[in-house]
Amino acid sequence: MTQASRRAAAPARARPARPRREQAAAGYACERMRRSSRRDALVLLAAFLGEDEHYRASAAAYGDGGREALERSLDLFLARPRLGFVWLAYDEAARDAGAVGACVVCYAISTSRGALVAKLDDVHVASAWQGRGAGSAMLAALAQALRAEGVTRIDCGCHRDNARAWRFYERLGFAPLGEERIAKLL
Repeated sequence: MTQASRRAAAPARARPARPRREQAAAGYACERMRRSSRRDALVLLAAFLGEDEHYRASAAAYGDGGREALERSLDLFLARPRLGFVWLAYDEAARDAGAVGACVVCYAISTSRGALVAKLDDVHVASAWQGRGAGSAMLAALAQALRAEGVTRIDCGCHRDNARAWRFYERLGFAPLGEERIAKLL
């Protein structure tokens, strides 16, 4: 195995002891969830899972386990950072208000890229911050952080009838793949 292939096959680095904060555009700062910011992640992701009409339409197929499942998943992200993390965005001018955006990132290995890729899910911006650049800043900072780790692609699913989300992702450079995600509960 060559040195380059060993680097590409290496697991994602664990979160450093002092989490790095990525400066995002337009006065937003982003970072990985920590124990101290778990509540921020819980609030935003619970809102997404409970209110997003497109997620709710497929919640049964996903096996939605409600708040208890969300709580367990946040604990898993904290316990097993090599598998993924929750990414949080903060408005620097309103830091005390808590996070304004959140998304879930899990690592995978792509046979087509021969490298690590990131699976992006549950992207949510609090309603008061929608349309103010928080989502774009959050995903730009995420891309920068992932690129620094050697991740070479971000995969994301989007409901076909969610025109607003499609426009958002396309503005950020995501390209449609012409395929649908499907799921099987185990």
